Amino acid sequence: MTISLRLAASLLLCLVGFTGARAQGVITFQEELHDFGKVPEGTVATHEFKFKNTGNQPLVLGNVQASCGCTTPEWTRTPILPGKMGVVKAMYSSAGRPGVFNKTITVTTNTTAPSTVLTIKGTVLNKEEIRKSLTPAELAAAPRAVVTQPVHNFGRMEAGQQPVARLEVQNTGKQDLVFNGITSGCYCIGFKTPPAPIKPGQKGTLEIIYTQRKLGAMVDEATLTSNDPHGDLKLTLKAEVVKSLNAASLVKESDVSVPFK
Repeated sequence: MTISLRLAASLLLCLVGFTGARAQGVITFQEELHDFGKVPEGTVATHEFKFKNTGNQPLVLGNVQASCGCTTPEWTRTPILPGKMGVVKAMYSSAGRPGVFNKTITVTTNTTAPSTVLTIKGTVLNKEEIRKSLTPAELAAAPRAVVTQPVHNFGRMEAGQQPVARLEVQNTGKQDLVFNGITSGCYCIGFKTPPAPIKPGQKGTLEIIYTQRKLGAMVDEATLTSNDPHGDLKLTLKAEVVKSLNAASLVKESDVSVPFK
């Protein structure tokens, strides 16, 4: 009798251990590949990879890592209970990246499977390619950026300062105008804050920050990319950059420094 009880207890322990080993979360994606197709340059291509916890324990996404800095992932950070859904959002920035792209996102979880690799792909069309692909009606319905003063002169400024130019832009198109990038040869021009979308028929203000440290009369150009298929905006910033505004306000006259007039 004692032997039978011991044998039964051993079998019960084995069964509990076997059941415990099988208790885990399981991540099951609806899809692991998404093809954006043709993407207009200047837009942020976004797709949500939805998944379900098909296991019997809470599922936790420990890390989500994109293969490049051009892709930004967001994901469900709270534990996903069995039978519940979660999402991994992939956002690909197409600004300045015309051509074919193929990027991956590695999802690491608390499951026995080490990781899951998601893939996004597509072809980014430049503004000329986009215009050729649109009908006249589609082009007329697209957003359109119009700037009244593309040249801004800061006048005399001190090296190391970061003055801000406020550029007024009007959207004369029929869709929201979205600015998503700014580039310059000097790498000294950028958005002070991310610009908000401009509604059709409305005006908006872009705050452009200038961080030029070279001395002398400076003329720097920047390109502002957006979802306007007609073309990108060109901006020119000018300034007389001096080492010190205090020193620049004085001139030598008969070996005596006097205020500049």
